[in-house]
Amino acid sequence: MKSLITIIREQISSFYLILRLSAFEIKSANSNNYLGRLWEVLNPAIQLGIYWFVFGIGVRRGQDITMENGVQVPFFIWMVTGMIVWFFVNPAISKSTRSIHSRLQLISKMSFPMSTIPSFVIMANFYTHLMLVAAVVFFLQFTDFKVSVYYIQLPYFMFATLVFLLALGLITSTLSTLVRDVQQIVQSVLRMLLYVTPLIWHTDKLVFKGIDVTFLFKLNPLYYLVEGYRASLLGTAWYTVEYTMYTLYFWVVVLLLLIVGSTLHLKFRDHFVDYL
Repeated sequence: MKSLITIIREQISSFYLILRLSAFEIKSANSNNYLGRLWEVLNPAIQLGIYWFVFGIGVRRGQDITMENGVQVPFFIWMVTGMIVWFFVNPAISKSTRSIHSRLQLISKMSFPMSTIPSFVIMANFYTHLMLVAAVVFFLQFTDFKVSVYYIQLPYFMFATLVFLLALGLITSTLSTLVRDVQQIVQSVLRMLLYVTPLIWHTDKLVFKGIDVTFLFKLNPLYYLVEGYRASLLGTAWYTVEYTMYTLYFWVVVLLLLIVGSTLHLKFRDHFVDYL
């Protein structure tokens, strides 16, 4: 627990620095592109078009999704409101995993805590996420799912996603610095998560040999975040209230990840240069 407190203090004391470094990260990432940050919207749009054609038209034959409260949602709208979480989580996990290892040359010159490295990489992706959320909210105003009071849940789920990514980033960035193979393992797991998270297929009830195994998919913390975003944007539920036990489960998992990540990071960070 002392390790966790140390990491939290470092994040708070370096918060302004994290914002500055994340802004620089975005600028440098798009410096060689003519369209600049426009690609951060174009790439997701192209992927959404492919997923909608394959799964919405090909697999589901254009059928709507029935939400928990009985509301019928067109597949494309259902998919978009979940995929914006994936477009944030996927690159954030991937880049934060290699964040420390890719900057080992600079570690000896750093005058700020190394725990901020995964943080500013995640924050850089969060700026893009905000832009995509704004685009989706604008798009929804031309549908039956306009701005509602349920939107007040959205900042909570954004915060929950950031904390989850930080906890995971501390673990993966440390392990990938010690063992390079971790980066490949993380990429493989991310490819799997795309299909075991309710992003492009609905998991309202999944029965195998007469047993409802949907609960197995809910063990994935991303399930909670994706469904929370959907409930907020589509105005279908007060997710944290109606699923109190699931909310508690999510934060217990995140706390455990934070404790493990903080302990690993503080234990090995003084020796990161040795792995150069």
